[in-house]
Amino acid sequence: MTTQTIQQRMLDLIQAEGVDTLFGIPDPSFFGLFIEAEKRGMEVISPHHEQAAALTADGHFRMTGKPAVLCVNKGPGVANIAAGATFMRKENVPAVFIMAQRQRFYEQRVRRGKMQYASQPPMFEGVMKYLGVIEYPEQTDEIFHEAFRQALSGVPGPTYIELPLGVMQARFDLPPVLPPHRYRLVRQRADDLAIAEAVALLKDAKAPVLLLGQGGFVSRAHAALTDLAAKLACPILVSNAVEAVLPGMESRTFAYSSAAGTEIAGQADVVLAIGTELGEALNYGRGHAWQAGDATRKWIYVERDPLAIGVNRPIDVPLVGDLRDVVPQLSAALGSATRNLPAKVAEWTKLRDGVKTDLMAVVPTTSQPIHTGRLAIEATRALPEDTILVRDGGASSMWFSALLQWTPRDAMWSSNWGAIGNGLPMALGAQLAVGDSRRVALLTGDSAFLFHISELETAVRKNLPLICIVAVDHAWGIEAASYKANFGDNTPTPEARWGNNVRLDLTAQSFGAHGEYVDRVEDIGPAVTRALASGKPSVIHVEVDQSVNSSFAGIPGFLEFRNWFGEEGDFLGVPGAAPAPTAASGGGGSTENSSGY
Repeated sequence: MTTQTIQQRMLDLIQAEGVDTLFGIPDPSFFGLFIEAEKRGMEVISPHHEQAAALTADGHFRMTGKPAVLCVNKGPGVANIAAGATFMRKENVPAVFIMAQRQRFYEQRVRRGKMQYASQPPMFEGVMKYLGVIEYPEQTDEIFHEAFRQALSGVPGPTYIELPLGVMQARFDLPPVLPPHRYRLVRQRADDLAIAEAVALLKDAKAPVLLLGQGGFVSRAHAALTDLAAKLACPILVSNAVEAVLPGMESRTFAYSSAAGTEIAGQADVVLAIGTELGEALNYGRGHAWQAGDATRKWIYVERDPLAIGVNRPIDVPLVGDLRDVVPQLSAALGSATRNLPAKVAEWTKLRDGVKTDLMAVVPTTSQPIHTGRLAIEATRALPEDTILVRDGGASSMWFSALLQWTPRDAMWSSNWGAIGNGLPMALGAQLAVGDSRRVALLTGDSAFLFHISELETAVRKNLPLICIVAVDHAWGIEAASYKANFGDNTPTPEARWGNNVRLDLTAQSFGAHGEYVDRVEDIGPAVTRALASGKPSVIHVEVDQSVNSSFAGIPGFLEFRNWFGEEGDFLGVPGAAPAPTAASGGGGSTENSSGY
């Protein structure tokens, strides 16, 4: 045993989980912890707002698979991060929030007007999976263990540890901390009987489908999933949360929200669902595209949380476990691949590619202001093949999604919470995770980008060479479209637009980043090339046609987006549910879960 401070003990507990990065704004509550963390070679990341800290931690998690640890200042800091904690809960991000608090004797005094004080745990009831308060130093290990246990078990999510200032001076004489496998489940394979049943169904299937959600990507299971997909030799449907494709699986991967996806879902006799909650954007696995053949279709579901089985739809073979363990287990049980890829895949690929080709054909090659679709084509054509995609915003985001000119291996956006403004912090976290080995591209609209624009300074300070391509229409484009849809094309649009004097490129330069202003189509590609060559965080401000973003009729994928809400009625005030997607409706924007593995 050795004598330790509480800061040293907490870092031992954090590092035992493989965590090497802390997120939080400096405050006396955490000065000692941050100093000790840097001594140990850990990274401390301090964005300019607590919510941005949570979003940055989310982006980092999605590229590493490691749980996030956030250190949050008492009172206003804790209140500021509440939105970030809710975001993480909805996006299924495993995170441990260490919340500072004033000393307990102060909390219990009969006083009014207490400075930087509020009763904090009630703010997070219903958000956190666990709320623990270290009342006595001796509780530190067990509360940290429970926080990580809950964050990483079942459906991942955030947990809360309150650390009153009175505990900060504690010292310990304790043995080394336990490794994770001594206090929580770290390997979760499916039972052998269920695996055998799944193998039998897959081998007898005439038209199997692999339905893949974002959980497969954030768990960093690319290689194992690629191996399984190769053995299954079937089409891959990706949920609306997924804009990435497994290596080598381009010709057989299709968006669920597409004409090809509808055909594939309807003809499938066995579905193997991995890394998804089978949520609203997938019509719960039983509506819309799934209706044809639903009575006889069999479902195999890989899911960590046993309480999720059968909730959104009946499941024939539940494979309860962590996909990082279950996927290799199932792949091994399948043995050698014996199935040939269906001939129909070539037709679906042609249909899928034709939708994009047809959409590209109607996008003007030149215009001023620039058509948002043309920005998407020219900007993404200039990006490296291994670029990590971060997408944010409304109408502009849908244009970017529909017209990407490269195939991402990793991509992220707020696919379950449906928030905007998260893009820049998430891009910071993703770039932090990969260093300078790959580039991160944020494709966004100006209204979303302005939420956390101060984080450009964080990117400069941390030498993070991400590139931000911003479609600037000086408006809340999709909100303007909603005004028109409800009240007519000539209706006023209160507070949906702002002045044309906003210059994001100049703002970027003021932070020390690389900034470019573009208002001509022919300048888009060269601007992206220069931004990449700068090696700095970069912002490319591109003036786009406001009218393109402010009409639902032209936004690719919007009809399908509306269709997700069919059970609950209208969305965005637009009457009626959308019809089943056709080749003309395209792919486009989306919302589903990010890590239901």
